[in-house]
Amino acid sequence: MAVRAPRTLSTPAAINGAVKDICNILRRSNCAGALQYVPELTWILFLRILDEREEREGREAEATGEDFAPSLNYPYRWRDWGDPAGAQRAELTGDGSQIGDVLRFVNGDLLPHLRRLGDAEAATARQRVIAQIMSHVDRTKVDTQQNFLDIVDRVHAISTERIDTTHVFPLSQVYEGLLLDLGEKNNDGGQFFTPREVIRAMVQAVGPKLGEVVYDPCCGTGGFLAQAVEYIRQDLGGDATSDDLVALKTATVYGREKDDQIYPIALANLVLHGIDEPHIWHGNTLTNQATYDGLFQDAPATFDVILTNPPFGGKEGEAARSHFAYKTGATQILFLQHVIESLKDGGRCAMVLDEGALYRANDTAFVQTRRKLLDECEIQAILSLPPGVFSSVGTSGTKTSLVFFTKGGSTERVWFYDLSAIRVGKTRPLTSEHFAPFLELYSTKADSDRSWSVDRATIDANGFNLKAIDPRIAEHEADASTTEILAAMREDYLRLGEALEELDAAIAEPIE
Repeated sequence: MAVRAPRTLSTPAAINGAVKDICNILRRSNCAGALQYVPELTWILFLRILDEREEREGREAEATGEDFAPSLNYPYRWRDWGDPAGAQRAELTGDGSQIGDVLRFVNGDLLPHLRRLGDAEAATARQRVIAQIMSHVDRTKVDTQQNFLDIVDRVHAISTERIDTTHVFPLSQVYEGLLLDLGEKNNDGGQFFTPREVIRAMVQAVGPKLGEVVYDPCCGTGGFLAQAVEYIRQDLGGDATSDDLVALKTATVYGREKDDQIYPIALANLVLHGIDEPHIWHGNTLTNQATYDGLFQDAPATFDVILTNPPFGGKEGEAARSHFAYKTGATQILFLQHVIESLKDGGRCAMVLDEGALYRANDTAFVQTRRKLLDECEIQAILSLPPGVFSSVGTSGTKTSLVFFTKGGSTERVWFYDLSAIRVGKTRPLTSEHFAPFLELYSTKADSDRSWSVDRATIDANGFNLKAIDPRIAEHEADASTTEILAAMREDYLRLGEALEELDAAIAEPIE
């Protein structure tokens, strides 16, 4: 029977719907949560896009008379077993085959071959990346051959050649939407994912340039690194040379990730964003214990740009504390020390920190690390975010700030910008419009109704406190009488009561 050609996906809704349909099959195939089905779909989707890319590169090399050595050969290429019309697929599902032959090939031949690709001394950079993406895929999680083939055929239908890119955003953005599922309720994956508008604002403020090396010491799914490359690519526009693009794809991004499940997802995400050689170190950044460092061997000791959102609230043991001058179990404080030491002189950083890291005074390491930051770096800005910014990715409503600084010199004044009064939540995330006024003022550091500056002497006198507290409001509150304070508290209480009544009414309203 002839295989029907898949239709072109011409709208964002069409391609998102196609991906969601695949996820639904995965959910009923032994992959109930996103931390199960996202890794499974990741390696399948990656192999599809890899084969498509190598087919195109092979055609281009043939047209120009150049040599081309593919990373995979028969029968391990997608076109052999993933394509419904592939020769290996026909052998596994045609006359004389048995039910289960496809899964036996995948689990017993394909996956072991892919995991071993990087072992050869002559392995290419791409083969090492493939091996690492597949490093923790021992076997498919899908329960039956029929479900597996259904998934594979649907992935085949959403290849990049089937997407109308004049109307649909790139497949990499669809994958980002899939990664957002990691942070949904009960999936415990929000720690690896930063909301995209937060990332874009941080990257835009720092402004990475071609030739600079960008680093994220706890890169999660690779969002900061992918956005940095996209920013540089857009900045180059039509002026980019072939050498520029090669440098961007092979020598720009470096990162580290500890989690076994998230590390291959980061690699796949970066490859889908056109980064041919993602230099990601697998292991514990704070203890410097590597699980695999083969992609990181040419990494510089220090970096031009660091973009990161370290875990907050974690507790580290002696193995991590022993590597740092200021000893503490607080993960975020150790990462801040690591970032300062990892920046080149003149290097720039944008970093998410929980607010406690900026003012906590009952732990000496917190105070010492803030002083180190002030003494060895010039803080460009501290942007106070609203509570709940990270609730859209399943994490708690911890109050956070974005800290922007440059290595070298010392801080004389700190410019603060406050977005904390904006109401955000899972259904009301921060948008680019919220960040636009901050980015407009970033270069001038001007005062506004949301921004102000505090001199170093005042900061030092307050225990190196870097919390965003508008002194204009503080002075007004200091002058307020007890009666005025009680009146303000009463007004807040009444507003809370009204909000609770609205919530009760919404809950009681019948669902049609």
